Amino acid sequence: MERAGADWLHVDVMDGHFVPNLTVGPLVVEAIRPCTQLPLDCHLMVARPEDWIEGFAKAGASVITVHAEATAHLDRLLNRIRESGCKAGVSINPGTSLAAIEEVLELVDLVLVMSVNPGFGGQKFIEGALSKVERLAELRDSRVGPGFLIEVDGGVTAENIGRLSRAGADVFVAGNAVFGPKDRKKALAALRAALR
Repeated sequence: MERAGADWLHVDVMDGHFVPNLTVGPLVVEAIRPCTQLPLDCHLMVARPEDWIEGFAKAGASVITVHAEATAHLDRLLNRIRESGCKAGVSINPGTSLAAIEEVLELVDLVLVMSVNPGFGGQKFIEGALSKVERLAELRDSRVGPGFLIEVDGGVTAENIGRLSRAGADVFVAGNAVFGPKDRKKALAALRAALR
């Protein structure tokens, strides 16, 4: 992916509880870290994210993103991520209002808007995510001080990436759009071209 031109590597972490699937843990991130200088964006789709912060930080995560829906103490958890030396991200599912994260926006480096229900690849983009990105960009622009990146994950394609960018998104997680075609470099180039 680095040779193909990716800017970041997004690592989906699933525990079989918060979402049905089970995927990688800190040991896989630790194995990836020496292979690339790209930022490792670790997206924790887990029921108890507080149990995993130190493990992923030590493994080499650059960004650790937790779901607002997965913890009762979001403020405390975001501070722990920053104290671990990583950038802090918060994610919200399609059915979660931005109100769930408004009070912690000053603590985050990134807000991840899920544009599919988390847990499975290959899902269709949920159009409501576009207006959520627009509202989040307005919130970001109205605040004083450092802003945060807006990331979109789920169903991102060459057909919708331009609209997402115009709405205010900065970071795009593309799974099937990149890993579906055999030529990943060409797939990434098509996404970049669609941004212009």
